[in-house]
Amino acid sequence: MALQAKMIFVNVAVKDLQRSIDFFTHLGFGFDAQMTDEKATCMIVGENIYVMLLTEPFFETFTKKPLADPAASTEVIIAISADNRESVDELVQKALDAGGSASNDKMDNEYMYGWSFQDPDGHLWEVIYMDEGNAE
Repeated sequence: MALQAKMIFVNVAVKDLQRSIDFFTHLGFGFDAQMTDEKATCMIVGENIYVMLLTEPFFETFTKKPLADPAASTEVIIAISADNRESVDELVQKALDAGGSASNDKMDNEYMYGWSFQDPDGHLWEVIYMDEGNAE
């Protein structure tokens, strides 16, 4: 029996919620106003895919473990797809222009192209285009 796809909510702790909203707005993401207050916002990534940006104190109410410092260590890399190579470059350049920082160099192989950035809190984001016509 195959698992039926539902929705995904990725929870990310942020130091300054408004700074994160401004940053991701610059990248072109929208937010669900009904799921936004002074402690959190719901960033819409795609159909049934959301990133919950939670202030650190609010995030801590969901776990008994200490928060990782994304500026010093990596707990997760959030990867999102792009429609083409140009879209990869455009989104990462917008992130850099909006105050994000460079992460890894561009990756370019036969069927996968990607580039990455760090948001203002240091979380890692990969933007990937897969040319399925060239996949082996």
